[in-house]
Amino acid sequence: VQLQASGGGLVQAGDSLRLSCVASGRAFSTYVMGWFRQAPGTEREFVSSISRGGGITDYTDSVKGRFTISRDNTKNTVYLQMNSLKPEDTAIYYCAAGQYQYRGTLSAERWGQGTLVTVSS
Repeated sequence: VQLQASGGGLVQAGDSLRLSCVASGRAFSTYVMGWFRQAPGTEREFVSSISRGGGITDYTDSVKGRFTISRDNTKNTVYLQMNSLKPEDTAIYYCAAGQYQYRGTLSAERWGQGTLVTVSS
């Protein structure tokens, strides 16, 4: 599966953005999907994941209550709705696909190219 992320941009603190990640191929529903992010000078970190059917979601503590992950298996797309954005959310956001969902991460096998989110104060 190949992943194409989009939806990033420059916003002000408190604004919202929705990221999308479209997957090619027919196996989308067999993958656990997720989002990671990497801020300048830092390591890539887990943001959120969602199970194959969408019934199980997980979030890193810093985004709980502000971000919502969802997926539409009929459209081969996973979304990340980001509300109440903060300057510390500034990063390149990557979507990922894998087979195993763990608390606080997922076993990513495929990565999208990343989309930049910049939040100004």
